[in-house]
Amino acid sequence: MMIRYSLMVVVAIFTLFNFQMSQAATGIETYHFDKSHTNIMWFVNHIGFSNSMGQFMDFDGQIILNHDNPDQSSVRITFKTASIMTGLPKFDEHLKSDEFFNVKKYPTASFTSTKVTLIEDNRATVDGNFTLLGVTKALTLKVRFNKRAMDIQKNIMRTGFSVKTTVKRSRWGMKKYLPLVSDDVIIRIEAEALIDQ
Repeated sequence: MMIRYSLMVVVAIFTLFNFQMSQAATGIETYHFDKSHTNIMWFVNHIGFSNSMGQFMDFDGQIILNHDNPDQSSVRITFKTASIMTGLPKFDEHLKSDEFFNVKKYPTASFTSTKVTLIEDNRATVDGNFTLLGVTKALTLKVRFNKRAMDIQKNIMRTGFSVKTTVKRSRWGMKKYLPLVSDDVIIRIEAEALIDQ
């Protein structure tokens, strides 16, 4: 009984510590994506039968959190289009061809924020420029801030976000097989980032 009570006290203290750390944040922090805990996923409807999905496995970027002026925070991310993976090798090669991502001519795609609008303490919209197939157009992300706390293994600050948006691929010149393969592509990002030291 005493051991159980002690464990409950430790958990309570640790939870309070994390809460205080997240509430007391001030100033500016710069983070890099933790690739081991970040997933860039897309979903597209296939002739109404199902939603195909895939991920981009190779990416890099930076998140700047301005706790005093959240609207001055920013994010940029670049991913290598050849890192697309669906779990189906033949489908991956098809997506890499000039009918879709044309990875030889356009090896990267990127998003760079231009404006952050805080909606609630843990929600924001992030406007920015999305570049794909050499075309740059405006895109808005819906972002939920999940957590900011000390990573007890690495002993540095870790933060996490969930991101959603929908793009019309035709706006970036990817028109093959429309409308059988839907124009709307749902993008979801589950991201964790570690503070730069």
